[in-house]
Amino acid sequence: MRSSRLAPVIDPVRRNVPDSVVRYVGYAVVVCVVLGLIATAGIGQAQTGFTQSGSLKRSPAEIVKRYVRLDQKGARLEAMGFDVLAPYVDWKEEPSWDHVVVIQEATVPEDYRQWTIIDNMDIIIPVTFRVRGAVNFKSAVFVPEDKTEEVRFHVKAVRNSWRIVEPVIPPHIGVPRMVNFAREAALHEQDAAQRGVLAALEGSLRKAR
Repeated sequence: MRSSRLAPVIDPVRRNVPDSVVRYVGYAVVVCVVLGLIATAGIGQAQTGFTQSGSLKRSPAEIVKRYVRLDQKGARLEAMGFDVLAPYVDWKEEPSWDHVVVIQEATVPEDYRQWTIIDNMDIIIPVTFRVRGAVNFKSAVFVPEDKTEEVRFHVKAVRNSWRIVEPVIPPHIGVPRMVNFAREAALHEQDAAQRGVLAALEGSLRKAR
């Protein structure tokens, strides 16, 4: 029964993956404005207990943090993943990807002094990823590569909400999620040879933990 759910799982990531593998983002005055937004966010949250996603009353770092965390948990591996991430981005669809980046962790700075502030509604927030490697969906092989990657997420006020406007990067998935993904794919693979390939993928991912 779960086998029928695996094929669409990888569809947002790479729609033309072979069947054997388918079964798998200043100035002092500006600074003051941004600080005011952050302070207002704290007050508003304390008063209401809730503010909508991307509210300009909240820190722009919050929208980046939510997007990165959802991506790390594998939201972009799910058939309905884009619907989950849509409130945080300003693009309309998820591109097809033939690989994913496997990460250990991601760090989103909340300190405005680490941002590039273009103006009070246009900000670049650098996110640091601790990368462990990448998985290619054509070969179902994990290629280890320990490195630090910085992605500068451009965040702007769009229709009265914070949104990430660029860049659109390949999925950056946490190691535990990719291990589970490979294991589930292997469990539902009918071809014995491909089960072996996927089991090997799971084993190599486990070593990256």
